[in-house]
Formats: sequence, structure tokens, C-alpha cells
Amino acid sequence: MIEQVTVTPIAPPPAVPRASTWAAELRATFTLAWPLVIAQLAQNALTTTDVIMTGWLGPEFLAAGTLASTFLMPFLVGGMGIVGAVAPLVAQARGARDIKAVRRVVRQGMWASIVIAALLVPILWQIKPIFAALGQNPDTTLMAEQYIQIGVWMLFPALAIIALRSLLSAFDSTRIILLITIGGVLFNALVNYALIFGNFGFPRLELRGSAVATVLTNLLMFGLMLTYVLRHRRFKRFNIMIRFWKPDWPRFREIFRIGTPIGLTVLSEVGLFTAAALLMGLLGTDEIAAHAVALQCASMAFMVPLGLGTAATVRVGVAYGRKDAEGVRKAGWTAFALGTGFMTLTCILFLTAGPLIVSWFLDPRSPANANALGLAATFLVVAGFFQIVDGAQVVAAHALRGLSDTKVPMIMAIIGYWFIGLPIAYVLGLVLDWRGVGIWLGLAAGLGIVAVVLVARFAMRKRLGLMAGLG
Repeated sequence: MIEQVTVTPIAPPPAVPRASTWAAELRATFTLAWPLVIAQLAQNALTTTDVIMTGWLGPEFLAAGTLASTFLMPFLVGGMGIVGAVAPLVAQARGARDIKAVRRVVRQGMWASIVIAALLVPILWQIKPIFAALGQNPDTTLMAEQYIQIGVWMLFPALAIIALRSLLSAFDSTRIILLITIGGVLFNALVNYALIFGNFGFPRLELRGSAVATVLTNLLMFGLMLTYVLRHRRFKRFNIMIRFWKPDWPRFREIFRIGTPIGLTVLSEVGLFTAAALLMGLLGTDEIAAHAVALQCASMAFMVPLGLGTAATVRVGVAYGRKDAEGVRKAGWTAFALGTGFMTLTCILFLTAGPLIVSWFLDPRSPANANALGLAATFLVVAGFFQIVDGAQVVAAHALRGLSDTKVPMIMAIIGYWFIGLPIAYVLGLVLDWRGVGIWLGLAAGLGIVAVVLVARFAMRKRLGLMAGLG
């Protein structure tokens, strides 16, 4: 249980209605989650647009863009995980009807965003010596470095967006998140098309153009979201920018105490996929390109349980804040059922329509793409098999975050991904020479282990003392 900072509530918001039945909880979760799910899909479409358009340049550009993205992504999602602690803390504050806590948590979340981004930029600039030490292709590494030199600046707005999204989600204002994200997707596609290929009179920047588009898109989305929070009557009362530079060290530390394990948990999973991409890089350009396509498809499907997981954090966190044990139970298992149910459908889709799906990313009419297309379709079959456990683990992890339970899930994730999944991927892929299929089987094994353990932990939450003080 988190340490509570005593604050006298001022003009407390109305109490959140309790979901008295499973049907009521299903409606509440779905109402909260569907804009988040579509927003997550739209957010993923930002990356998908980059993958598709760089793929149009050729496999070598797609390979370089993939290596750049897989290097950037662990740092980005790790930072997002830390700032993501704002979500359960604001949800708990809402459940306790503590308006001052809401303002202070969000403000310190913005502080955390600035600090994390400032620390990560100089690290990411070292991509060239790092990739050289890892034995990556020098030409591909040089192209990846060109992307990173520009793309790193998206960290500042991207992390700050998470703090604002956490506030909006905790107060059920998810439709505006959806609208802003869709606007970002359209803007990103337009700028990508202009700068990657030199259309509309702009210079042809290729991968650099994709990086510029990513930075501008995140700046636009952050500006729109901040404007909404500052001007909408429901959120103006929080005054999150008033005395912005005034420190609140207890809450700043609380964000890092709760958020650092979240960040490391997410980082361990994304890092597993980054390591897989680096292993693919040892196999060849076609393997990297095929991995990029299959991973993008799996990531798109993953956005649905991820959105449901965010809803689970909010619903569980609010119930926890108002000391409603039954509400915690209903919120967690409802999101779990929705998440695994959807992933069952995507599993069937990947198994039956893999070749058609991958043809959207690489031109099947080009003989140069034939090998990459075949590999991508094969990888997608393996991805289909781990869809269900992937959905289960992300919803369970988010439900536990609503209880501020982050340290033990972090340890479980690190063990499952790095001490089980990655060794299996290495042995099957490189030692036994199963190549890309072996690497993807290792990913599936890691996800499966973590899913079983986290779902069991949520099921045993009372016995493990995660519900202390609740009925």
C-alpha cells in the first residue's frame, strides 16, 4: 500500500458510482476503455505509418528504421512506465475524493517527464558505438543513427503526454484522448509523406523525414492535450500549471517509487523484443524486415488489451481508493475477460490470414521482397499462438498497478523475459539454427510464463496482503 500524504480535500468531486453487478462493471469498463483502445490503436498507427512508408523506400531503409526504433523504444516505454505511475495515484486520489492530491501528482508527473527525457537523450545519441559493439551492419547503423539524432527530441512531449493522459483517463475523459490521437495519426502521415519522399515541394529527407514527423506529431499532440486540460471546465479547477516550479518532493518520490518498477517491467518486455531484433540483425536484412512486419502486426493487436489494461488500472485504482474490495475484484476480472477474449480473435486471424496481412507492408510484386514476405508470414503464425497470453499478462499487470503493486511484478517480468524467454530465443534461433522462428518461439515462452504468474498473483491478492485495509 502506498504511503498516504494527508491533504484536506477542497471542493471534492462527486463520488464515483459503484458497479453493483458484473453487467454494470462490464458497461463501466467498456465505456471507459473503448476510446482508450481505439486511441492505443491510433497511437500504434503512428509507428505503423512509419514502417509502411519506410518500407516503400526498400528493405534496407526498413531495416535501418527498425533498428533505430528498437533502440529508442525501450528507453521511451521505460520512461512512459515511470510517468505512468500518475494513473493509479490519480485514480486512488479520485476514489478518496482528494482534489489537491490530483493536482500535485499530475504536476510532479510533468516534472518526472522532463527529468527522464533529459537523462535519456545523451544515452540515445550513443547508438553508433553501441551498435558497432553489437556487431550490427555499419551501413544500416549509420542510417539508424541519422534517425535517432533527430527522433530523440520526441521524448520530452511524448512523456509529458502520459501524465496528461493519466489525468484524463482517471476522470473517464477518454474520448478527447482518442480525438487528439487520431489527429496526430493524420498529421504524422501527411508530414511523413511530405518529408520522406520530398512531396509538396519539401526536400526528400528519407529516414530523417520520418524522425522530424515523429517529433512534430508529439509536440502537436502534447499542445492540444495541455490546452484541453487547462481550458476545459472539468479540469481547470486542478490548476496543474499554477506554481508549476514549486516542488512537492514526497509525491515526486512517490511517482518514482511506484513508477520505476512499472518502467522496468515494461522495459524488460520491450527489451526482450529489442534483443530479438538484434538477434535478427545477426541473421540478415530480410530477417530484420520480416521481424519488423510481424512485430508491427502483433503490436497492433496488443493495443487492445493495453487499452483495456489502462481502464483496469483506473477502475481498480478508484475502487481501491474508496476501499471497495468487491469493486477491485469485478474491475480486474472484467478487464481480463475482455482482453483475453479479443486476443483469441486475433490469434485466429493471424493463423488464417498471415500472408495477406504481411503483403500490406512489403510489395509482393517485387522479387526482392519474396524472402522477407515468407519469413514475415511464418513469424506471424508464431505470434498468433502467443496472442492470448500476451493479452492476459498486460491486463493482469495493469490491474495490479491499480493496487500500487509494482515491485514483485517487475521481478517476475525480468525473470520471465530475460532468464527464460531470451535464452530460449538464443538457443533455438542461433544454437539450434531454427533462425527467426526459434527467436519468436523464445518470445512466446517468456510471455507465457509471465502471464501465468501475474494472473495468479491478482487471483491471490488478498492472501498476499495486497488488499490490506479493505473489506
